[in-house]
Amino acid sequence: MDGRQLTKGALYTDQYQLTMAQVYFRMGLHERPALFDHFFRRYPDYGQHQAGYCVSAGLDTLLEWMERVRFGDEEIAVLRAQRGRGGEPLFAGDFLQWLRSNGSFEALTVRAVPEGRVVHPHVPLTVVEGPLALAQILETALLNLLNFQTLIATKAARVRESAGSGLVLEFGLRRAQGPAGNLATRAALIGGADKSSNVGMSAAMGLQASGTHAHSLVQVALALEMGELEAFRAFAETYPDDTVLLVDTIDTLESGIPNAIKVFEELRRKGHRPIGIRLDSGDLAYLSIQAARMLDAAGFPDASIVLSSDLNELVIWQIHTQIRQEAPLYGVDPDHLFKRLVYGVGTQMVTSWGAPALNGVYKLVALQDHGSWQPVLKISESIEKTSNPGYKRAWRLYDSRGYATADLLTLQDENPAEQEQIVLRHPSDATKLRSVRRENITIEPLHETVFAGGRRMTPPPALEELRERRRSDIARLDPGVRRLVNPHIYHVSLSQGLWELKRRLIAEMQSQS
Repeated sequence: MDGRQLTKGALYTDQYQLTMAQVYFRMGLHERPALFDHFFRRYPDYGQHQAGYCVSAGLDTLLEWMERVRFGDEEIAVLRAQRGRGGEPLFAGDFLQWLRSNGSFEALTVRAVPEGRVVHPHVPLTVVEGPLALAQILETALLNLLNFQTLIATKAARVRESAGSGLVLEFGLRRAQGPAGNLATRAALIGGADKSSNVGMSAAMGLQASGTHAHSLVQVALALEMGELEAFRAFAETYPDDTVLLVDTIDTLESGIPNAIKVFEELRRKGHRPIGIRLDSGDLAYLSIQAARMLDAAGFPDASIVLSSDLNELVIWQIHTQIRQEAPLYGVDPDHLFKRLVYGVGTQMVTSWGAPALNGVYKLVALQDHGSWQPVLKISESIEKTSNPGYKRAWRLYDSRGYATADLLTLQDENPAEQEQIVLRHPSDATKLRSVRRENITIEPLHETVFAGGRRMTPPPALEELRERRRSDIARLDPGVRRLVNPHIYHVSLSQGLWELKRRLIAEMQSQS
């Protein structure tokens, strides 16, 4: 097997997952049913601004990987060749034989919050149930594929919120972290980007890639003494119905836009309709206003104005604020201008600039013993790192306005829909609780079984279905939670039964220490 293929299969994991699996094998626990929760502890914090929600992404990527990988001859050979410090095989023959015979994920069942939905801290995005050793081995790939794409989808959702009615183009592949750029594009398209410049991933997601031209086109023309106008004409001749001209190579207002207008007029006389211009430097708000004024005067009131250059959600917000204030001074309608703006967002979206990692974790929460599930707890000096134990269910509660008011974690046998009065407990502060009457809220279960018997339970969802989930969930968030800066806290609560279980286990563990 090619070494590159080894990196994409069952060995796409950390060493300690495999060494722990062998320990479980030696203890006779490797096939003991176990339950792991995957969740994140905090929203991304970008420094000057913070997220008040996340958008789940990456689930179908994970499930596709789980369907196709297994420990085959090549993978076993790699593990057989490993040696400990004393020179002895690190992995024993009987363990490797078991891994070769059982080393797929067919025995695992995965429940999850469907991809594209809004998610919050401490609520399991993914629940993995099955043989302890295999569930353990899955951890690295699961965290890698889900944490990263959720991080990027969240950033894209914030850009989408800030852009309002404007289109959002993702074109960060050139600056993304290697092959992860493909996953970043996928997540950005789920999270809020309308289109992408990434040709391959756009096709995979059912879209046509989008793009303009580079400064080098004008630079080549200048070097050959053809001039900017001829560069624009060459592009327009090649793509007469798809002409977007980059106008800031020389002088945006004195050269770029006037030359673009000349080419647009020539296209119009030939029966073609140009798309617009792109601004990649300078005061983008001011230049947008002036570009709109000049294009309007030339008879192109609907020509798009594409903005790029290190945009993020705050920069777009600031551009909107400046346009709202300045546009009327130049006779430009800000609302009409907003409708024709297109935001090209690259580096800051595909790298989640300012918050480079999602603190998602994968924790054992229950282990089966004599046919019943025994809750497992991890205590930490940090309160937020103390896990929520046991076999649980997750619910979303909506108030009379239709807004999501809380996510609730309950024990497996608890159903808040059957309770007249629902108690919501803070996960760690005993003084913080509230109760709501069942008649005043709507309750929705969050988890679905997405993988069992070695295959996905449903076909891969279409991009538009994923986007609609995101749009619907965000629309049902309180406006305070959607704020770009200092968002209001969304409450994630424990049921009375789960809260009591957690307190009891903490007390028992502390008494044994």
